[in-house]
Amino acid sequence: MASNVSAPTRGKKRRAGVAPDINVTPLVDVVLVLLIIFMVVTPQMEAGVSVTLPSIRNPDQGNGALEPTTVTLTKNGKFFFEKEERTLDALLVDLEALHAAKPDTRVVLKADKDLEYGKVRAMFKSCQDLGFPGVSLQVIDVANRKS
Repeated sequence: MASNVSAPTRGKKRRAGVAPDINVTPLVDVVLVLLIIFMVVTPQMEAGVSVTLPSIRNPDQGNGALEPTTVTLTKNGKFFFEKEERTLDALLVDLEALHAAKPDTRVVLKADKDLEYGKVRAMFKSCQDLGFPGVSLQVIDVANRKS
């Protein structure tokens, strides 16, 4: 009789002391490397040169379908076409060539808030005179800004 009781457990082998375990160290290593990569790359993704932008309460959302060209004016009077410094004459030549190649391109003016309004308006007018269909000013949305 004793042999009949132990018969069902005879075919199965049990491992004593072995529990399933997941090693998360490689996962943590990969996540930390990705975090570092994003921390290094994200600040460089900003279009144009970094300037202190003026703030506004209800900015226009604009058209996200078109890739704009950024023209930056710093408070010390320097001009940048995307991230490359230019003189005013060279900037206007580059903008004219851009308009000839891509007439539908939007231009975004990114000017420091401490820059004189007249200089910003003059650049805005120059872009309009070259024939760009959309010239806009980049600002900070005060309502969505984290203080």
